[in-house]
Amino acid sequence: MRVFVTGASGWIGSAVTDELKGAGHEVVGLARSDESAASLERKGVGVLRGDLDDLDSLRRGASAADGVVHLANKHDWGNPAESDRAERASVQALGDALAGTGRPFVVAAPISGLVQGRPALETDVSPAVGPGSDRGGSENLALDYADRGVRTVITRFAPSVHGSGDWGFVNFLVAAARKQGASGYIGDGSTTWSAVHRTDAARLVRLGLEGAPAGTRLHAVAEEAVTTRAIAEAIGSYLGLPVVSVDPADAGAHFGFVSGFFAHTMTASSGLTRDALSWTPTGPGLVGDIEAGAYAEA
Repeated sequence: MRVFVTGASGWIGSAVTDELKGAGHEVVGLARSDESAASLERKGVGVLRGDLDDLDSLRRGASAADGVVHLANKHDWGNPAESDRAERASVQALGDALAGTGRPFVVAAPISGLVQGRPALETDVSPAVGPGSDRGGSENLALDYADRGVRTVITRFAPSVHGSGDWGFVNFLVAAARKQGASGYIGDGSTTWSAVHRTDAARLVRLGLEGAPAGTRLHAVAEEAVTTRAIAEAIGSYLGLPVVSVDPADAGAHFGFVSGFFAHTMTASSGLTRDALSWTPTGPGLVGDIEAGAYAEA
């Protein structure tokens, strides 16, 4: 299968391209910089220059592919409305190019914001609808294309997709611990995050691309609930720093922007995903990854 991947040189995307190539697929990655293009070429991945604002490039990439994996996102924390706008526009461009083909369209989504008070399930419908909603309502927009002859597959990722070299949320927590001289958790540290190792997430993306039915929601979740205190303790253990409780009022100053995420439980089940695709995570857990030095360069 010839697969067009946006975000192909990113944290999850680079693992997905390796997984796809290892399974015998041809991969073409969207690259917005010379550095990204060179990293893809070194791995034998085809390159299409462009970015999420270059909708013509997105349409060309999708039209020439047997399937699309959309992982790119601007992640502009200073201007989330711009990230949401770009995400919706890119999903629409890719979906329009695939309409009527029956080809797979795997779209990345978060598990956060789906439900409150319990782990999210694959059957839970995203409440984000329309251009003004979170991520521009891209999950529901992508699923609309299932009625237009596209095999849309939503892959919702745990808040921590971890591994050596991760520059996501845990990376910022480690950096904050180094800066503050202590590894912190907020309040009593009882809030929880789901987690998945990067290689397990990449394998799930491939399985979804290859065989999940149209309209499927998958959860890339290996560990359903890791407490934020356990995360802080693992960071403290690795860095040799004390572990402290941070008052919620002081969380912003201690952790920076990531405090808004660290203060909230973000969990999901992956039981239906595992059953549907025979997906069994095999990578290390989040705490073990931290203690083994996966964030040494944070």
